[in-house]
Amino acid sequence: MALLSPRAYARLPTEQPNPRTRGIDRRSTLDVVRLINEEDRRVALAVGRVARELARGVDAVAAALAGGGGVLFLGAGTSGRLAVLEAAECPPTFNTTPRQVRAVIAGGRRSVFRAKEGAEDDPALGRKAAAAVRRGDAVVGIAASGVTPFVNAALAEARRRGASTILVTSNGRPRGAAADIVIAPDVGPEVVTGSTRLKSGTAAKLVLNALTTGAMIRVGKVHDHWMVDLKPTSRKLRLRGERITADLGRVPPARARSLFRAADGSVKTAVVMARLRVDAPAARRALARAGGVLRRALESAA
Repeated sequence: MALLSPRAYARLPTEQPNPRTRGIDRRSTLDVVRLINEEDRRVALAVGRVARELARGVDAVAAALAGGGGVLFLGAGTSGRLAVLEAAECPPTFNTTPRQVRAVIAGGRRSVFRAKEGAEDDPALGRKAAAAVRRGDAVVGIAASGVTPFVNAALAEARRRGASTILVTSNGRPRGAAADIVIAPDVGPEVVTGSTRLKSGTAAKLVLNALTTGAMIRVGKVHDHWMVDLKPTSRKLRLRGERITADLGRVPPARARSLFRAADGSVKTAVVMARLRVDAPAARRALARAGGVLRRALESAA
């Protein structure tokens, strides 16, 4: 995708002034806060209007994970930080591996903490970011403008390598976008003109939340509303694992605690132990036969 001319770039929806926030610098602090909140309310509605595209994205990410592939999130600036955040949150919540879910931010790890905005204009960095992508993977590019050279080059390289490609943007479907699926909630102009870390960033976070959570539900990492594949790396997560075991295993808290320890911190194993009244090795075998899906393991033994 060729770089936009200055005139074309100025016409992007995210670069337009917001008539509702004119004169915001002359308003009281309370009015400023209320106005920002009013604009934020529009974001969830905008994401809801692209539910079909978002569902297609969920299915693409789930297909990659179910097929043994990985998911790569990438972006520049705020979008890149959101990519890193999404990848970082998946291991404790869903017990994913570094191969399954990872992220790249333009400019490298230092850009997470210190802005390196010029990196977004380098397509070579984008192609390099996708160099390890394989057929069967899914690549999610995040770019509020939809025309970030780093993101578009990465998506084009990923598509060339046979991966599914998804673009998350706030500017509709850009011409020539190298994405199979474009998720583009129309959030309207920003509170501060062009500051896409605001509504566009919030929309992207909502979309990413749905992409990962929806995909993890589809591949069996959620049972009912419980995160049954959590990784108990903290006291909070261990206690949560025990509560889930008690609820799904239908056992008292003390018994759940004992089972959770015997299952080496695996909620699924502990629940199968409780429900089927078997030891940990037998529970693991039952889960293996069920493809790791707790519901299937419990129903097959019913």
